Amino acid sequence: MSDMIHVIAPITTKPGMRAKVLELFNANVPAVLAEDGCIEYGATIDVSDAGAFQTTYGDDTFVVVEKWASLAALMAHAATPHMKAYGSSTKDMLADRKIHIMKNAG
Repeated sequence: MSDMIHVIAPITTKPGMRAKVLELFNANVPAVLAEDGCIEYGATIDVSDAGAFQTTYGDDTFVVVEKWASLAALMAHAATPHMKAYGSSTKDMLADRKIHIMKNAG
């Protein structure tokens, strides 16, 4: 799968809003996983006891980890009605969002 796309998206909520945003995110996951080309899609949070070598994101941040069969599949995902609805329902609860779109090296 040389054209597989990886997305790493750190999302920081306004203080105390992470649980609510994750609730809305998780409600949307089944629709995303059903999309053509979706290989993996889920939210991750810091491990609390990983030791001194870990760099944490903090209590208000979660990181979305995605894999897509192609860039076209990712672009189609971004335009779906359920993603537009999710974005609209969470936008006032977010402090920052970054989306890193990557491919396999080599």
